[in-house]
Amino acid sequence: MLQLQFALAWCLALSVATGGEPLLVFAGAASRPATEEAAEAFRRRTGIAVDLSFAGSGQALAQMRLSRRGDVYFPGSSDYMELAKREGDVLADSERIVAYLVPAIAVRRGNPQRVRGLEDLTRAGLRVAIADPRSVCLGGFAVEIFERALDEERRAALRRNLVNYAESCEKTAAVIALGMVDAVIGWSVFGNWDPARIEIVPLPPEQVPRIGFLTAAVARSSRQPAAAQAFVDYLTGEEARAIFARHGYFMTPEQAAAWLGAQRPVGGVYHLPVAWNPP
Repeated sequence: MLQLQFALAWCLALSVATGGEPLLVFAGAASRPATEEAAEAFRRRTGIAVDLSFAGSGQALAQMRLSRRGDVYFPGSSDYMELAKREGDVLADSERIVAYLVPAIAVRRGNPQRVRGLEDLTRAGLRVAIADPRSVCLGGFAVEIFERALDEERRAALRRNLVNYAESCEKTAAVIALGMVDAVIGWSVFGNWDPARIEIVPLPPEQVPRIGFLTAAVARSSRQPAAAQAFVDYLTGEEARAIFARHGYFMTPEQAAAWLGAQRPVGGVYHLPVAWNPP
């Protein structure tokens, strides 16, 4: 806590010295509701504004690379952070885990199609969506679940039902909230994003290959790395943790496992099979 307080004090002094240039954060949309609130709280504490650019985690990384700008990379899973570290896009020792995520099925409130599990997603005529697995970590989780839990015949039936590959977590939640599809593979936190329109159907623990997490790190392109590190550290401090918890994110692996009902591996990397590249 003292280290964070010192960093915030230094950040405030830096803000005055530099004229208050905003931090630019490239973030996966899986963190959007809580990150927007946390960024505003950080601004009130330090005087430094935070400009947030949300997209699928892969798209956010590509935007950061192409622009050669950005102070913080905040993807929705370890998969893309490991890629960013391997390619030198972030400072590896600056990385912090912010919160944890559990994949689940999301349906319209009231579950009008009576979706109870993965088997139901293979029923003829059901409209299903997943995030684009090429650029959104949630889409990769969906494919990993299908590949591990369903045989070839059922995977083929499910793929016939796929009518949308959403461009971000936010858009994945939107297609179910708006009734454009009957079910999506989402994060359990989607139910907190729009409880009036979205209901969560948990997956059995044996069908969940791993628990995901939100992780942030200072971008190598940052022109104000001290302020960027202060924001990354703030995201793991008491105030920001309370914000993320209020929005329904899990703050420890134990909380995520308790919701799921069993311990599962945390983090890791999944390599998308070539056959799952959307058209």
